[in-house]
Amino acid sequence: MDKLLITGGNALHGAVRASGAKNAALPILAATLLADGPVTLTNVPRLRDITTTLDLLGRMGARLIQDAGDRISVEPRALTSCVAPYELVKTMRASILVLGPLVARYGQADVSLPGGCAIGARPVNLHIDGLRAMGAEVTVEGGYIRARAERLQGARLVMEMVSVTGTENLMMAATLAQGETLIENAAREPEVVDLAEFLKAMGARIEGAGTDQIHIRGVERLGGADYRVMPDRIETGTFLVGAAMTGGRVRVTETRPDCLDAVLQKLRDAGARIEIGPDWIELDMQGRRPRAVDIHTAPHPAFPTDMQAQFCALNAIAEGVGVVAETIFENRFMHVPELQRMGADIRVEGSLAVCHGVAGLTAAPVMATDLRASAGLVLAGLVASGETLIDRIYHLDRGYETMEAKLLTLGANIQRIAGEGRIPSP
Repeated sequence: MDKLLITGGNALHGAVRASGAKNAALPILAATLLADGPVTLTNVPRLRDITTTLDLLGRMGARLIQDAGDRISVEPRALTSCVAPYELVKTMRASILVLGPLVARYGQADVSLPGGCAIGARPVNLHIDGLRAMGAEVTVEGGYIRARAERLQGARLVMEMVSVTGTENLMMAATLAQGETLIENAAREPEVVDLAEFLKAMGARIEGAGTDQIHIRGVERLGGADYRVMPDRIETGTFLVGAAMTGGRVRVTETRPDCLDAVLQKLRDAGARIEIGPDWIELDMQGRRPRAVDIHTAPHPAFPTDMQAQFCALNAIAEGVGVVAETIFENRFMHVPELQRMGADIRVEGSLAVCHGVAGLTAAPVMATDLRASAGLVLAGLVASGETLIDRIYHLDRGYETMEAKLLTLGANIQRIAGEGRIPSP
């Protein structure tokens, strides 16, 4: 099992390109099942979750061509199965995103229940209830969601809670439904908008994506398309936080500043100087120690939960006290005990993490517990004195494309160690 070994103390300097967004590419890949023609996607990140999704599409019979770069071609008309098996779904909860497209395009879907999640419950009832409201017969048996419909019917769908994957699944299903569908209390995340733009490129009729009301007029068919996936705003934010924590200066290129308003404001509050261009963001900390900031996670356009762990790491070495309130997932402070092993003064009280900044962290062996926790530990390792060994970095590989290689170009002392590797000196 690979690990990362980080020797802290180097400020990050330079430029780094943002990869394509995992959270946009996954639903877009699922949406290719709706097409009756070939689809070509570019700016697709090379990540473990992408590989899992491609394995799933291939298992169902889709023909796939992936070049050495960021381009993937999908021929969905070769589909031979509408089953998403447990052995693939269990490794990635986003696999449920094939449910809506399969029912809409082929009239049937057997999708394994995704099971538990380390950072908290993500109920599938929103997906099931929405498809039932659109006329599908849905049962849950043998660990599978089994859905059948001759043709889905447009409906008014009121989401009882804001759900990104729920919004995406039902929006995809509605594109081929007969009549009009209105999704109320819809998720407003940029990745939802990117999916809508891809669907529109295939011929879907969608209005309101990016607001809490999405209106879809069903069409008879969706054609193929060429589409470029949006850049990853969370990866962008992670590198900017790394620059802020190390007192460095980093420019992230080929990104979307308009998707990071809440994160950039908190970085300014932490004392960073930020400049923005049409497709780049530059953060200059000018060698200063950041100030602690208060964070309250909430659905977009508020502060994203996927940046919470990174700001916990920032607050751990910042000047002052910062309170982090996590309102999205009930178990997303599992990185805190690992940060405490490095000397962080953080106290968790229910959904709050109270962070008293310390002058410095000390390297220690730590273990990643989920994707964003992994990123927080990497950032902590960049500023800790000594050698930090991070285990279970397969979590990191799910959502960050060659993170250690990108950090190396910015001056970090970081290396990937295969298998057991060497143990850092105490």
